[in-house]
Amino acid sequence: MGNRMLAALVFVSIVGGPAAAQPAEDRGGVPTETQLREAGDSYNPIWDLVGCLGLIGLFGFWRSSDNDGYTDDPI
Repeated sequence: MGNRMLAALVFVSIVGGPAAAQPAEDRGGVPTETQLREAGDSYNPIWDLVGCLGLIGLFGFWRSSDNDGYTDDPI
């Protein structure tokens, strides 16, 4: 029974073709947000600075610890 099931799974996986991607013109003519971003040359470094400030702000969550590595750090 196990060999039959394995053979059936192999057969189904071989016979079933890959799913076809939907062409871009069939989406109603509305470009996706990524397509709009890639099409335009509107590079704005302000958003890079905002992102860097946000990452730097994550250091505010860092808490100092007196854990020596041999004991558990209390929560």
